[in-house]
Amino acid sequence: MYQVIARKYRPKSFAELIGQEHVRTTLENALSQNRIAHGYILSGQRGTGKTTVARIVARCLNCEQGPTISPCGTCASCRDISGGNPIDVIEIDAASNRGINEMRELRESVRFRPARDRYKIFIIDEAHQITNEAFNALLKTLEEPPEWVVFILCTTESHKIPNTIASRCQQFSFRSVDYTQLLEHIRRICEKENITAEEEALSVLTLAGEGSVRDSLSALDQAIACCGDNLQATEVRRLLGRFSMATLELVTNALLELNSTRMLEIVQELEHTGQNLQHFCRELCRFFRNLLVARISGADTRLIAASANERTRLEQLAAKFSEEDLTRYLNLILELFQGLQTSLQPRMHLELGLVKLVHAGRLQSVEELIAQLRGGSAPAPPPAPVPTASTPRATPAPARFTAPAAPKAPPPAPPPASASSGDLRSRLLEWLNDRGQTFIADAVEHSMVSEGKGEVEFVTTKEFKMSVQNKDMQKAVDAVLGRATKIKLTLTDQAPVVAPSGGVDRRAQEDEATTRALSNPEVQRYRDLFPGSEVRAVRNLKESQ
Repeated sequence: MYQVIARKYRPKSFAELIGQEHVRTTLENALSQNRIAHGYILSGQRGTGKTTVARIVARCLNCEQGPTISPCGTCASCRDISGGNPIDVIEIDAASNRGINEMRELRESVRFRPARDRYKIFIIDEAHQITNEAFNALLKTLEEPPEWVVFILCTTESHKIPNTIASRCQQFSFRSVDYTQLLEHIRRICEKENITAEEEALSVLTLAGEGSVRDSLSALDQAIACCGDNLQATEVRRLLGRFSMATLELVTNALLELNSTRMLEIVQELEHTGQNLQHFCRELCRFFRNLLVARISGADTRLIAASANERTRLEQLAAKFSEEDLTRYLNLILELFQGLQTSLQPRMHLELGLVKLVHAGRLQSVEELIAQLRGGSAPAPPPAPVPTASTPRATPAPARFTAPAAPKAPPPAPPPASASSGDLRSRLLEWLNDRGQTFIADAVEHSMVSEGKGEVEFVTTKEFKMSVQNKDMQKAVDAVLGRATKIKLTLTDQAPVVAPSGGVDRRAQEDEATTRALSNPEVQRYRDLFPGSEVRAVRNLKESQ
């Protein structure tokens, strides 16, 4: 009877295990030193070897030559474990045996010695499915089992294992297998099976597993059943629903040409050939992610899971975009993929998302607009030129500059100065403004300030009460006068009549600066370029220094 490749080439010893060196080294050392724990938790992604390692440990412990890191494979115990019918190795599917009654039966079984072998080993698969009550029933047994019992719990969701259980076991976290290791593993299996496969086909099969050995080998089995002894990349991609780089490059070409029509045609072709639009968007996310990594780290980085030819092509394409371009595109595609998951009109959703990418490519930065204005008149922003491989097209964030509107009429001049304000008020304002205390300075602007014997009186309205009583106001008064001075607050119903600070109308200065700024020719060009905008504030840089 035919046996699938994933089972046929399942590792039977630590030497055949791939991609889990940290687990292998620790367990081999423990077996060599006879430091065998009574409980293990093996967690990690599906298809990375958790149950396989559990069976290897069982063979190492119960081999007639053991405990050993290299089981003989010929004794009765090794043969029974490999054949799937061991006497003293009990495999339990926790998905269907998850209740308290099953755990009570297991607890009773623990009391009896192994029938033949050295250890009685319980391998509990999908252990996170066990209920809390069942875990509690197993708790005491797992903490102090008989010397002949070893528990091995396998799970893909270790966070669901109660802490009381996890603290009584040694934990091993399995990692997804590296792309290069998995690719070489599939190539060796193809050689043993006399299968001829293109390098691109092997790459597609490796990526299909996303780090899972079992998933990749299942895809290989499916490809052999479909394509026979000669695996072509095109046929394998079509079988697995993957998209070639040539298909994904259609999007980048449309972006370089800023061609929205071509984007709509791409979606039409996908729909016409019956492709899954969500799968296409997912592949597009991975493609632009690889482009961004190639742009940042180069094609030789291990961060890109792709064949040598694909890496070279990615580097060539990435050189045509700036890092800012690719970051923005990837962000938009991720949002598009998320929206496609719940969209009732996936085609329309994808069309809109791809057209948004084209519009994002037309954006210009404020710096580019300023350069255009300084060079002469300000026409409407032209479409960005098509970049070449040697000159990447920079596309910074969209400009959000607000152009000035017509200046407002200056406010009426303040009433005549009051003698009570004096020079102290001007010095307070200068001290506060130099340190950025604008809110406290505003209270001084609307107050009458006078100095008496050992105190400074502020006459103002209730609106500025909290600002006058603020500790920063006390600090300003003490610093200006050079001594500790008490602040006296007098509240009035009407705003007091105060003179401009320093004898100069500050508002008049600000309005004069605004008028000068608005009359600048470059600012006038911005008004033409962004009609309907308004100026929020004008700051004199010379005064701020």
